[in-house]
Parts: sequence; structure tokens; C-alpha cells
Amino acid sequence: MKKTYILAGLLTLSLSACTQKFLDLAPISAINTSSYYQTSSDILTALSGAYGSLQFAGQYGQYYVMSDIPSDDTYPVLSGTVTDQDQFDKFYLITTNPYLLAAWSDGYRGIYRCNTVIGRIEDITMDATLKSRIVGEAKFLRALMYFNLVRYFGDVPLVLTEITDPLQGYNYGRTAATEVYAQIVKDLSDAEAVLPVSYTGTDIGRATSGAAKSLLGKVYLTQKNYASAAAKLKEVTDTKTYALLPSYANLFTPANKNSRESIFEVQYKKGNIGEGSGYANSYAPTNSGNAVIAFGGGGNNIPTADLERSYEANDPRKAISMATSYTNTSGAKVDAYYIKKYADQPVVVNDSEDNWYVLRYADVLLMYAEALNETGKTADALPYLNEVRRRVGLADKSISTQADMRLALEQERRVELAFEGHRWFDLVRTDRAIPVLNAKAAAIGIKTPLTTNNLVFPVPQSQIDINPTKIKQNPGY
Repeated sequence: MKKTYILAGLLTLSLSACTQKFLDLAPISAINTSSYYQTSSDILTALSGAYGSLQFAGQYGQYYVMSDIPSDDTYPVLSGTVTDQDQFDKFYLITTNPYLLAAWSDGYRGIYRCNTVIGRIEDITMDATLKSRIVGEAKFLRALMYFNLVRYFGDVPLVLTEITDPLQGYNYGRTAATEVYAQIVKDLSDAEAVLPVSYTGTDIGRATSGAAKSLLGKVYLTQKNYASAAAKLKEVTDTKTYALLPSYANLFTPANKNSRESIFEVQYKKGNIGEGSGYANSYAPTNSGNAVIAFGGGGNNIPTADLERSYEANDPRKAISMATSYTNTSGAKVDAYYIKKYADQPVVVNDSEDNWYVLRYADVLLMYAEALNETGKTADALPYLNEVRRRVGLADKSISTQADMRLALEQERRVELAFEGHRWFDLVRTDRAIPVLNAKAAAIGIKTPLTTNNLVFPVPQSQIDINPTKIKQNPGY
């Protein structure tokens, strides 16, 4: 669906700011929405807008700020007194940080679009199978957006219907994370039952049953429901729909977008049409001119030396994923750490065709191994760890204890999925964030030792100011 859902800026889905907005749940549209949703074409356009919201800065456009920078894998570029990203890196977040508001607002903007599709489609006369599939896609997207929000903030407002009046937003307080997770599980269970295994033509890239199962497995894993996670992820591996690509490097070329290893990607398309991705320019070194990527780089999300040292000596993934220097246009070597995974040449600045992997098969194999290991089946988990290693020519590991397998999987996920937005959430999920990061506090520059309060981010202050009786701040902020 490379051409279908990336049209994020459709006028019919224009989301203008309200004077006193709450959760961005009541957008003002340029078209009378009460009369717009009449046909299957109308609702497909609305669904395209829901997919398109994944490109928003607060969703996957700048996902690295909330997922990579808090970990030990990357750190931000500092620009004078601007410390917005550094606050995530060193854990001195303030509640007015703009990235917090973007994540909250853009998440709910996307959820609004999903709720609109789910609610409005009921009154449309159309093919029943297509209607069911569209609802399944919208539920998958809503579940993904809530999964990110609940991991960021903990308890969040659970909004499941379209908001048509700005005042309605004031009715929503923070819902317990357990209830949010229950809704995520329900949405994904509903989605997997109706979504197809695959698509063809311009529909490639839409959510599939495999995407719903894979995300549901990750949700179960996050909840420490290991038996359910193992069972659901086994369903994914048993389908034989997915496989590791023979070449790790080929995963990150536009020619292999939506490949057999891909389970779900945020889609981008270059061509100066407003649908290109900005990762290549964002991650290239500052002051590098055109030496690394056309139109230069922002120097964001810089790999750490600690991550570089974590690769085995003969692991080809390091050279594919990151670099420690480049040759400038004068032929001189410049020392600079930067990410290489996203390197499609842009047409104009921030206009590359690098998709963002939300889920891919290597992730599923390692999650399945983790779930098996946590249910006491370490021997059964080992082949899945080694399958990922064999793809890049590394020797099999021989592991016999649950504790050793935990560390091996932590390490393998770190290098296999580097710069794909997993490391922070992996450390939190496995209860390793506090011991791992505190042990490196001096090297990383953490301001004060991490506590459980740091495992979720603060709620944006603006949301508390707007609705103080229902929205309260997380402890420690």
C-alpha cells in the first residue's frame, strides 16, 4: 500500500488545533464530516489518514527520542541551550519537554482517526468482507498507538469513540494501564481474526493477520504473560509466511521494502511529494555536507562507543548499522559516530524512501526465544537465537541455563535491532533498565541514579493544566 496510506495530509482529515485542545481529540475539519463518510471510498480515504498518522513526529517520525536515546545505544546532539533530547538521555526530564507533548498529541490524533473509521463505517453500505477488514486494520493501528502511549506514560486516557465536541475530552481521565492493555489485547485479537495473511499490488504494506499476531505476542511479553506470548508467536513462525532475508544489509535498501522478513513497516515514498522520510538526513553527521548523504545531516541519535563495543569482532551487522568516521569531500578522514541503516539518497532534504520497521521476523524469533526461555524451555529457545546469528555468519551459541539465555537474548536483540527503537523498551520489559543503565551512569552522564519512576515518562504539563481534576502527574516528576 505504498501509494495508498501514506497520504497523511489529506484535506478531508486535516487536523487543526483547537483554542484549548485536550488530547487533540476534537480536530476541526475543512469538510463537514457528518456528511462526508458515505461510501467505501470515503472510509478507505479515512483509513489512509490513520495509517498516515504513523509518520507524525510524535509517532514514528522522531520515535528514536523516546526509544533509543534513553537507552545506552545512542545519545543526542546538543545545540546550545536546547536540551530537549538530552533530558531523555540523562534522565532529567521536565514536564514541558516538547517531545512529550508531541508523543501524547500525535498518538491521540492517530487514535482519533482510527476511532472515526471504526465508528463511521457502521452506517456505510459496502462489501461485508472489505468492511470487516477495514475495521481490523483500524483496530490494529489503534492498538499499536495505545501500546506506545502506555509504554511511554503508563496510565493514559482510553478513548474508543470519535470525539465530536471539544468538551467531551474533559470527561477522560487516566485509565489504569492494565485496562489499556486489556483493550490492546482485544483490538489485536479482533484484528487477527479478520485480517488477511498478505496483500498484493498497492495494498502491500497494510496490516496483516501476522502483524496483529506479532504485536499481540509483544504485548503479552511486555505483560510478562510468557505462556500466551509463546503460543501467539509460535502461530507466527508456524505460518511460514515470513523468513529472514539471506543478507542483513539488504534489509535496509528501498528495493527490499515490505520483504518476506517484514511484518509491518511505516511506509514512506520520496519524490518531493511530502511523503519522504527524514531519517537519512537526521542521522548523518553534522557539518558533513554531501559526503555521507545529499543535503547534509543533523547529527541526531549518535551511536555510543558502548554499543560499538557490544558487537562481536566478526559481526558484520556493526559495519552495516553504524560508522565511526567518514571521508569528507576533501578526501580527509573525519571521526564521527553515526547511523548507517537509513541511507537512501533523498530527492530533497528529508525526502528519502527509508521505511521504518515496526515489526520484522528477526524480532519475532528473538521474542519467541525469550518467551520460551521464561517458561523454562531454554533448550527449545536456543535454535531461534541461533537462527538469527547464522544469518550473519556467526557461530551458534551453546547455552544451558535460563540466566545465560536471558543475557544472550539481551545482547542479540541489541545488535540485531540497533537503531530500530527497541533497546529502551527491551530493558524496561526485562527489568534490566535500572541495573544496566545505573552501572554505566558515569559514562552515560545520568544526572541521578534511575529509579522505578524513570521507567515511564512524565505526562505533558499542558494536559494537566487543561484538565487538572482528572489528569495527574506520574510520581517523581
